[in-house]
Amino acid sequence: MQQAEVMSRGLAISELAPRVVQSEIRAMTAECDRLGGVNLAQGVCDTEVPAVVMEGAQRAMRDGLNIYTRMDGIERLRRAIAAKVERTHGLTPDPEREVMVASGATGAFHAAAMALMNAGDEVLVFEPFYGYHANMFQSLRAVPVPVALQAPEWRLDLAAVRAAITPRTRAMVLNTPSNPAGKVFTRAEVEGLAAIAQEFDLFIFSDEIYEHFLYGDAQHISPAMLPGMRERTVLISGFSKTFSVTGWRLGYLVADAKWMGAINYFHDLLYVCAPAPLQHGVADGLEQLPESFYRNLATEHEGKRGRMVQALRAAGLAPQVPDGAYYVLADVAALPGERAAQKARWLLAQTGVAAVAGSAFFAPGSGQGEQLMRFCFAKKDSDLDDACRRLRALTL
Repeated sequence: MQQAEVMSRGLAISELAPRVVQSEIRAMTAECDRLGGVNLAQGVCDTEVPAVVMEGAQRAMRDGLNIYTRMDGIERLRRAIAAKVERTHGLTPDPEREVMVASGATGAFHAAAMALMNAGDEVLVFEPFYGYHANMFQSLRAVPVPVALQAPEWRLDLAAVRAAITPRTRAMVLNTPSNPAGKVFTRAEVEGLAAIAQEFDLFIFSDEIYEHFLYGDAQHISPAMLPGMRERTVLISGFSKTFSVTGWRLGYLVADAKWMGAINYFHDLLYVCAPAPLQHGVADGLEQLPESFYRNLATEHEGKRGRMVQALRAAGLAPQVPDGAYYVLADVAALPGERAAQKARWLLAQTGVAAVAGSAFFAPGSGQGEQLMRFCFAKKDSDLDDACRRLRALTL
């Protein structure tokens, strides 16, 4: 074999890797850590963990519950999830055959996509979108297809959805309440998407991780709740945001039993199981925390939203007030820099407040989001107040 041929077949990164860049969210977190700033870039949700959840996990560790669980999670947690879904959605999933405890909602999402999508399949993502959704499908050689929501209210155009469908379309991603816009899709919008999914025989990957973060009169509607949608909806949620345990990596997935064998297989292949003692902690939370906990969670974050919105207005950065989740998109056209990433780094250098360039939530190269920035307000009160003080002191 010629030396040139050997060299051409040598060690190298994959064909996919050059097309995948570091998350701008993670990049801003690293830069914020370097400068010692206040991180409103990453949705770390560093508020207090409910005592019952923390104590349950600690007790499980002390009791020796530290070995592998069943690949789809401990029975008690699966039953608690099924009861929670019945209580909030009116559905009755079988905890033995239709519920999986996952290594984070991201792990659930990845396993489901591996089980249900093929290379070259297309999946609709509503823009602005959470970058991990699009990049995860891309990592499986599936093709994310952006469908633009109409700013500034981020209205859904069902005609645009239909126009984006091709013979290769296999699924759509619905994230409600959404990251980054905090959009809560209305019942009419979800019903419209459900009708399209049934007409074109599509799956809906429904990311509902922010379902308890709702403000004003907003209501959470899962497509799984609608007639004819149970079979084709993959409902994904978790405990990272609700219980402030983003580092525990505990989520769940609910789907029709016919898909769960393959989904469980890929989750087992990737993660084996979710962290065992932490499953017991969140099971205690689901079983013991009253409904008032979730109402208070929304009320508390609605107050944080108000403080964030006021500070952004005082800084001259017009906010788009979200109906759900815990992010605010703000107009940052007044900040120096041609691109949103430059504006974000200027703001961090000037104020010590880290936010995320809006372009991170639009298709690469589209030129969209360059006048937007995302701010996370799921912070301890002291940190949020510090960030708001810094922003109010900004002079443009």
